[in-house]
This record gives sequence, C-alpha cells and structure tokens, in this order.
Amino acid sequence: MTEENGTVQTPAKKPQQRHDPKVITALRRFAISISIFNILGYTLLGFEQPWSWPFVALATAYATEILLEIVGARTEGRAPRFLGGGFKGLAEFLLPAHITGLALNMLTYVNDQILVMMFGVVVAVGAKWVLRAPMRGRMRHYMNPSNFGITVILLIFPWASIAPPYHFTERVDTWVGWLIVGIIMISGTILNAKLTGRMWLIGAWLGTFALQAILRGLIFGTAIPGALGIMTGVAFVLFTNYMVTDPGTTPSKPASQMAFGAGIAMMYAFFITVHVAYGLFLATATVCLIRGLFLWALHFSNKSRLQFEARQREAELVTAKPVTTLATRQVTASDDAAAA
Repeated sequence: MTEENGTVQTPAKKPQQRHDPKVITALRRFAISISIFNILGYTLLGFEQPWSWPFVALATAYATEILLEIVGARTEGRAPRFLGGGFKGLAEFLLPAHITGLALNMLTYVNDQILVMMFGVVVAVGAKWVLRAPMRGRMRHYMNPSNFGITVILLIFPWASIAPPYHFTERVDTWVGWLIVGIIMISGTILNAKLTGRMWLIGAWLGTFALQAILRGLIFGTAIPGALGIMTGVAFVLFTNYMVTDPGTTPSKPASQMAFGAGIAMMYAFFITVHVAYGLFLATATVCLIRGLFLWALHFSNKSRLQFEARQREAELVTAKPVTTLATRQVTASDDAAAA
C-alpha cells in the first residue's frame, strides 16, 4: 500500500498462475498434437464434420473461457489470469479451451446442427467453473471437460452420436491406419510418462479393461476377441492417452490413479453389460462425479474435525483456569495488608 496526496492506494493483485510449468508444457504439446491431427483428419484421414466447424468450436471455447474468467476474477477480487503475460500469457491461458473445443468437435457427430456442437463446447468449458471441489486449499474442477460436454450432448439429444471410429482412418490403407495408432500411442505414452505422470492410471485402466472383457466373455458369453479388439482402435488409443489422463481432473498419487483408472473400466463394464451405449464417456463422467463427491465429503469431514478439536481446546482452557474462592480472596487480602 502507498499513500499519495492523502489517498491510500492499493496495488492491483497480480494474476494468479493457472498451471505449473510442467503442466503448461504438457498442455502445449497436446494442443499442438490435436491441432495437427485435425488438419490431417480433414485433409487426409476422412473426418466427416464440416471443415469450418473446428474454427467455430475454437471461437466458442475461447469466448466462453475468457468471459467466465472475467466474471470469476471480479467475483474473487483478482486480476484475470490471461492478463500480464502478453500474447504468450494469453495463449497459455487458452490452451485448455483450445484442446476442449477441438476434442469435442472431433469426437461428436451432430449431423448439421452446429448449435448443438457449440452448446457442448460451452457446457464443457463452463463445467470447470460449476463442478468444482476443494483440493489442497483451493477450488479446482473435478469433471473432465471434454468428456462431460460430449456426455451431456449424448444425454440431451438422443439423435446425436459420437463420431464414427472409422473416420479416423477412412481414407488411408490398413498399414497407414496401424501406423497412426502406433504414433498416437508412442507420443501419448511419452507425454504422460514425462509430463503428466499418469502412467499408473493408464496401466490400471488398460489392465482392468482387458480383465473385464475376458470376464464378460466367460460370464455373459461376449465374444472375447471382439471385446479386446476395441483396444486396438484409434478412438480407444486417443481416449487412453489424451482423455482419461487429463491431469486437471485425475488424482496424482499412484494408488489413487490406479483406483481411478480401474474404476472407469469397471463402470464401462457395468454400462455395456446393461446395454447402455457410449459406455466410455458415461463411465468417465460417473467416476469423475464420484471423485468430486468424495472430495467434498473429505472437506466437510476435515472441517468438522477441526471444529471439534477447537471446541475441545476451548473446553480445556476453561477447566484449566484457577478457581477463586472466598478463602483465597481473604488470604490474598491479608498478604496485601502485611506487605503494606
């Protein structure tokens, strides 16, 4: 605080850093990867959405992210996080929105209803401001944005669907399709191993997914090769390396990662067993919701414990105070008289 001409001036708060450098590097590489994949998808691979839709999705995601950040900054009494860093700061701030917009448009098919696609993007970006829980002393979103936007579209609009998996390799030869799977798998594994640290999650997810496929075959007669064959497709590899491992909505500790990944596989098994379509997206949203409720329950439990301990300390202080009786007052008075 400074005082000038009798007026107290409070310096403006600096924008808070949104992510640590390691996460920013991961987001940057993911944004570059998904951008290149979209360019190749519309020019070579066979993406079936209109070529202009990625640009509409990006504009919608950017506008929603910036608008909600301005509202949030004013509510919390801080500077918007996209200010103060120049163009680089703005670009880094918009990396999550960039990824969300492209991913949602790439993975959904809503015929020619562009407003439905835009609605999904707004829901996906906006969920980060609504579906939040206390974690390490701050409010953080727990719902995977892209997955949630896709799930909401599928639930509200029954005629909508996910993008057909074949469109990722529709216009290329078989060996090129396998090459694409290999490139995505290798690049995604390196990214998650070095930057996001979500290899425990991936291992638990893949292992439990394979196990549930075998168990469904043994118990319900599902064709095991077909249930396992899903794991070789481009859509599944994309989901494994870039959707389910979102560092902002997944745990960091190895044991928690394993529980999270295995939980999604088990929820998928449940949905597919009861004949509910789009089990991958519904399972991920369900496990994210369970984790969010757990975080809130943990918060209220810790809050109640702290309040109980505070009341105990107050009670101990009250009982520890010396009790002044008539006899002690008389002794004190006589001591004072003798001293005088």
